[in-house]
Amino acid sequence: MMEKTMAFMTNKFTPVVDKVTKNPWIAAIQEAVMTILPLILVGSLVTVVSLLSNLIPQMPDFSLINSFSFGLIGLLVAYLIPYYVLEKKGIQNKKVISGATSLALYLMLLSPVIAEDGSITFVFSRFGATGMFLSIVIGISVAAVMNLASKKSFFSEDSMMPDFVKTWFDSLIPITLLISIGWIISVPLSIDFFDAVLKVFSPLTSIVQTYPGFVLSVFIPVFLYTFGISGWVMMPVIYPVYLSGLSENAERVAAGLEPTNIALQETLYAFTSMGGLGATLALSVMMLFASRSYRLKAIGRATIVPSIFNINEPLLFGAPVVFNPFLMIPMWIGGIVIPSVVYFVMKLGLVAIPAKTFMLWYVPFPISSYLATQDWRAIIFAFVIFAIAFIIFYPFFKAYDIQELKKEKVNMKTK
Repeated sequence: MMEKTMAFMTNKFTPVVDKVTKNPWIAAIQEAVMTILPLILVGSLVTVVSLLSNLIPQMPDFSLINSFSFGLIGLLVAYLIPYYVLEKKGIQNKKVISGATSLALYLMLLSPVIAEDGSITFVFSRFGATGMFLSIVIGISVAAVMNLASKKSFFSEDSMMPDFVKTWFDSLIPITLLISIGWIISVPLSIDFFDAVLKVFSPLTSIVQTYPGFVLSVFIPVFLYTFGISGWVMMPVIYPVYLSGLSENAERVAAGLEPTNIALQETLYAFTSMGGLGATLALSVMMLFASRSYRLKAIGRATIVPSIFNINEPLLFGAPVVFNPFLMIPMWIGGIVIPSVVYFVMKLGLVAIPAKTFMLWYVPFPISSYLATQDWRAIIFAFVIFAIAFIIFYPFFKAYDIQELKKEKVNMKTK
């Protein structure tokens, strides 16, 4: 059964997923999010620094830095998605104007309030994580129209007109069409398009924030990773939901309420990704200290430092875990058990639910557990999670270690 599963994943499933991830429309969303990660990290640093204000009351308020970094990611993604789509489509001369058009349309569809004196007021929170869904809808729509329009031109190939002039004229019709549609939605129809998009995506958000949804959002990337497929393949679907959930938590805290959304990237960085995707720190530790096999002990020495900083690619491909039933199965089990434990512990209020951005994924546990939740109980809970991961991996690891030790003894005899 396991051999058939391996064959299917290798020959059928993996090539299909690889093809999907290389699709320019999907890849553009992934690259857009990857591009803004430094800004999210800046917001995370501000969160860490703000903890010092509890010790030093005289510290200045750095929240504005977070507002103009993490707080603008929806706005920035709106520009980046069509930019990357057209770049991947090879339409280099229209990628910048496509991004600019998407940005203009995004601002129009945020439903700003226009006063009688002509001044315009935006709801600032709509520029941030809650605007990610709108960014994706507008970015893909603009990219589709500009891509289609690029197939036609007012000018022949042998025209002597400068290229930038050709680009100007060829962009006029699609840009006019897009902005006009935005105007129709906003003015004659008076539709709050931002709110409408959120309602369309609300079923997905609601599902992911449930217990089964949260577990699946953790398990699926773990499952794919054991076949060498990066968990980032899930990012276009899951990441906006995580960010939207965090933004809602922050709004609830600001209103004096308790945060409720558990399915967050911060939750993963606090607990479920201990040592990297799949909570593999425990595996690295046991390879270093419990291996009788020389090879596995050497891998433990080589991977322990990266694992401490939550980088587990050396372990995944070095042990290997990828395509290795001995270690794949416990990683799958952990991908279900660990998020289940985390969900119910947070649901019961035993550990605080994150309400501030924390994307410093390379910070070692249990420091990251505290910084993400700002709850001292998270430190104790991190050790509980480590113990659970250790218990899950250990019997499978021992079986693998025995097999590797036998191989080494056979090799020694044949030399």
